[in-house]
Amino acid sequence: MNFVMKQALGGATKDMGKMLGGEEEKDPDAQKKEEERQEALRQQEEERKAKYARMEAERENIRQGIRDKYGIKKKEEKEAEAAAAMEQASEGSLTRPKKAVPTGCGEEEEEESIVDTVMKFIPAPLMDMFNKK
Repeated sequence: MNFVMKQALGGATKDMGKMLGGEEEKDPDAQKKEEERQEALRQQEEERKAKYARMEAERENIRQGIRDKYGIKKKEEKEAEAAAAMEQASEGSLTRPKKAVPTGCGEEEEEESIVDTVMKFIPAPLMDMFNKK
């Protein structure tokens, strides 16, 4: 029966004992091999990280060259300048700085100017009708 099982499993005799509930064979150097394997994995991971750090540094140098060539600022620089401008504007203020209102939002003066502009294009007979009411 063992012969048939060995042939069916393709010679996987070490795992055979484990599958049938037998005891595992103890490897005297198993602990040492496992430590060496873990160390090799750690070393490979460090090499991989170093490689990608070098690649990213090269990319950043290329990006900086392009920024210098075309006068583009980094996002962090733009954000820092905007924050500095907001702090500078609110130095003497005790309240938080007001948000800028976009043009055309909520101002009545602009609504009146729009109405005046429309009224300019209405023919005179219709203007008289509006003025009588």
